[in-house]
Amino acid sequence: MESAALVIVLVIVLALFFDFTNGFHDTANAMATPIATGALKPKVAVLLAASLNLVGAFLSTEVAKTISGGMIREDQLSPDIFPPIIFAGLIGAITWNMLTWLLGLPSSSSHALFGGLIGATLVGVGASAIDTGVVLSKVILPALIAPLTAGIIAFTVTKIAYGVTRRYDMKADGRDGFRWGQIFTSSLVALAHGTNDAQKTMGVITLALITVGWQSASEPDPQIWVVLACALTIALGTYMGGWRIIRTLGKGLTDVKPAQGFSAETSTAATILASSALGFALSTTQVASGSVIGSGLGRRGSTVRWGTVGRITVGWVLTLPAAGAVGAAAALIVVWLGGWGVAVDAVLAVAIILGLFLRSRRDEVTSANAMSEVADSGAAVKVPRKPGPTRRQLRLERAQAGKDRDA
Repeated sequence: MESAALVIVLVIVLALFFDFTNGFHDTANAMATPIATGALKPKVAVLLAASLNLVGAFLSTEVAKTISGGMIREDQLSPDIFPPIIFAGLIGAITWNMLTWLLGLPSSSSHALFGGLIGATLVGVGASAIDTGVVLSKVILPALIAPLTAGIIAFTVTKIAYGVTRRYDMKADGRDGFRWGQIFTSSLVALAHGTNDAQKTMGVITLALITVGWQSASEPDPQIWVVLACALTIALGTYMGGWRIIRTLGKGLTDVKPAQGFSAETSTAATILASSALGFALSTTQVASGSVIGSGLGRRGSTVRWGTVGRITVGWVLTLPAAGAVGAAAALIVVWLGGWGVAVDAVLAVAIILGLFLRSRRDEVTSANAMSEVADSGAAVKVPRKPGPTRRQLRLERAQAGKDRDA
């Protein structure tokens, strides 16, 4: 009994650490574009995102119920084997999160979690314990549809934004009003992120509690202490920043202008909130990336860096199988070694986390150098207004241009 309780405690600790990595991995979803355009200063942006993630975590539990009462069939699981399997799955998810953070790739923390759990369950229990219908309808299908939908919405909103404000085309700072709008839309994305991503860790912990009989399977809602712990942990992770991925989303995909940022964040928030209400455990990272790409395509003269898009897409494709492979390998250790397998997995998890963290220190990315031209400007929100040319100046410019042609 004591060993079972110890395994559950280890599962909860590792699940909360995954929640922490989810927070700093996904800060960029809400705050990369307002930082890139100067709408918010970097430290202010991550503090705002952390606060709203905390609030959002209390607003919905639909996604948590998808994980705790849908994806895995608890009635086919042994209380002795499944907590170690969850532990192994979390190792797969954390390994992928840390690796993609090191590489600055905005990959899906959600799919890393699903991949790790599915891989570990396949090895430790078997395919019959996985509800493929739920996985396809609420995980795989949203992964395919959500970024495309978000990209189309962002493309359309960007076109509308630039069409409505076309009279400012010749004015360098004519669309800076969108920076103020970005404060609202990025806040909405951070709130939406809390309603979706924090729920996944709640679902994992609840699933572990149900498996060992510490919570009734007929009531898959997370307990209040689980909600509070997960909300605080993801908020703390969000505040840490995840500056490598902020740099990729803010500058790596396209040069984001205020109207684009506003459009991308509007699309991201709408897609995530709709999915959270339906219980779809989608990837907020994929949605945010799709929105940024769509907004880049929607602005005339904008350049989308397709090489970076390709790298991100490869990361998306590899997330489920890669995290699943690591989760399966960790589960295999448990199957071979029994109770000692959990201890070996715990040591391996610590070694992986420390190794990737120490490697990141060689080329550290912080709020000061993620996007230095914005971070150093100190001009967030308070954008100086540059008046456009007067009619007289325009007439003189045209006259001078005519003289130059005649000459």
